[in-house]
Amino acid sequence: MLYIYKALEATGLKKEGTIEAVSIDVAIDSLQKRGLIIAEIEPAEKDSFLSQFTIGSGVSNKDIVILSRQMATLFDAQVSALKIFSLLSAEIENDHLRKALIEVADDLQGGSSISKALSKHPAIFSDFYVNMVKAGEETGKLNETFNYLADYLDRSYAVVSKAKNALVYPAFVIGVFIAVMILMFTVIIPKISVILLDSGQAVPFYTRVVFSISNLLLNYGALLAAGIIILIFLLIHYMRTPDGKRAFASAKLGIPFLGDLYKKLYLSIIADNMNTMVHSGIPMVRAIEITAAVVGNDVYKQILEESLTMVKGGSSFSQSLSQYEEIPGMLIQMIRVGEETGELGSILKTMANFYQREVINAVDTLVGLIEPVMIVLLGLGVGTLLASVLIPIYNIANSAGG
Repeated sequence: MLYIYKALEATGLKKEGTIEAVSIDVAIDSLQKRGLIIAEIEPAEKDSFLSQFTIGSGVSNKDIVILSRQMATLFDAQVSALKIFSLLSAEIENDHLRKALIEVADDLQGGSSISKALSKHPAIFSDFYVNMVKAGEETGKLNETFNYLADYLDRSYAVVSKAKNALVYPAFVIGVFIAVMILMFTVIIPKISVILLDSGQAVPFYTRVVFSISNLLLNYGALLAAGIIILIFLLIHYMRTPDGKRAFASAKLGIPFLGDLYKKLYLSIIADNMNTMVHSGIPMVRAIEITAAVVGNDVYKQILEESLTMVKGGSSFSQSLSQYEEIPGMLIQMIRVGEETGELGSILKTMANFYQREVINAVDTLVGLIEPVMIVLLGLGVGTLLASVLIPIYNIANSAGG
């Protein structure tokens, strides 16, 4: 979130500006670390009831990938870190990212490390990203680190996008189907019901059900719509609570067909995250901790956090994972082999590639099944509705003809 602040420097000079932070406390802490005395700070946009439902930092994955590639190239060219961030902040088109880079450059000029400066912008640079940069600083291989980050973000974006895009088509078709049904129930069915009821002919039970649904939508449609909207807002609010996140995470993994896809997706994220960090020299304990924070599902987050506790207590990573049914035995066995041979990084890379292919194959299979299944289901729905109306009309026509 963007905050506007007014502050005083140590010399007494007034300073005004903006800062991006996840909360006002983080914003104040970041400004105080720069040696500023806060006089006034407030959100750039006033909070509203709807603001709790907004997400995102205004910076896309693509922006971070391009930025990482540019930084890798400039570090390769032996350009200083301060000069790199100053140059890039002048070229970046995204306002949120440009402001963040300007503040990073200011922090670097004040003697801060790159990782510490980036950590002040958690909405843009994740804990995973910051720790990778910190490892690059310690090894002196920042150019390789930023290339690793760009490659990783490219891979993760491709896999996650593939999974999300698989749901776009069915969501669109279902949305159109619902709109058509509402139109028929509120516009067409009422006119037909008047004709059938005025005819004096007996109306079949299934046709009376259709008429009842039509009357319900006509008389209470506004209340139903309001109720649905309120229910959605309450559901979103609940999903932001710890219990709600856990329940939603479990529900996603339990959906037929889709649950298996989600499991493979999160396993690919876990393996790819840890592979990237282990290869960069980040300690195993820290790698597990960071992966738990960025995995994106509370079920797997809890598994990793509990495994982290056991690893700190002396257990191996493979042993700590072996008690969870959400972790496939193959992955546990492969990790055990990596631990015993000292090739854990290579094993994790192999497993990351395996699960990424599994996600892509699962998505392709799902997309192939969705189309015929939806055509059949939608055909049955429309056919049943038309039959419930046309059969009585046909009976009336026959009676009139007789």
